Amino acid sequence: MKIPKFTLEGKIAIVTGAARGIGREIALVFAHSGAHLILVDILQKELMKTAEEVDRTGRKNLSIAADISNTKEIKRLIRDVLSEFDRIDILVNNAGVVDNNPATEVTEEQWDKTLNVNLKGLFFLSQAVGRHMIKERRGKIINIASQAGVIALDNHAAYSASKAGIISITKTLALEWGKFNINVNAIAPTVILTPLGRKAWADPQARSEMLKNIPLGRFGEPSEVASITLFLASEASNLITGSTIMADGGYTAH
Repeated sequence: MKIPKFTLEGKIAIVTGAARGIGREIALVFAHSGAHLILVDILQKELMKTAEEVDRTGRKNLSIAADISNTKEIKRLIRDVLSEFDRIDILVNNAGVVDNNPATEVTEEQWDKTLNVNLKGLFFLSQAVGRHMIKERRGKIINIASQAGVIALDNHAAYSASKAGIISITKTLALEWGKFNINVNAIAPTVILTPLGRKAWADPQARSEMLKNIPLGRFGEPSEVASITLFLASEASNLITGSTIMADGGYTAH
């Protein structure tokens, strides 16, 4: 009997948005599962705190302060990674921004920032990493999308567009890169109780209304998204590609 391998022992993984929240949790779970980490975020001071926690696991790590919406910074990021490591096994595209405004109030600046970080940055980083994975003829790419990319939510026009785009890009890259043994998948969470998530849903009435639509009756925890990410990054998920796993407590089952 072949037992599924959920370990990442010796793997080299890039995690964007690693300074806090879901990205930080993914980085720590990966480190405890044996991976060496490239930690990427625009928030340098908070990124150093994540790096210190990874250090305590004994895993090698490299911290890179970068704005992934800037393709020049993506090129620098890749150069820095390949000067330290000889390959990239895993890419987790977690970095993202949220802008909650009614569709009639969204400005061009807000729209561009949301799409540039969430969609443009994700695509061009995937492209850059994908080129190296193609040479190795293997790799895992996991994109953090959202339930807002599958169903409509009030005041999420730009965010929903970006997350729906992520789901589409996931399928496209899976289709194009499958022949190179590269798996590309996405995770679409509901509200996750990071510090920012708790703040965003602190209003009891808004929280109650949202929870009515979730069959499990609760929001998610960062560790729950990290667990799914670990599965998709491991050999246990080798037959899965082009899929979006709904981590939404049943929200989209309606």
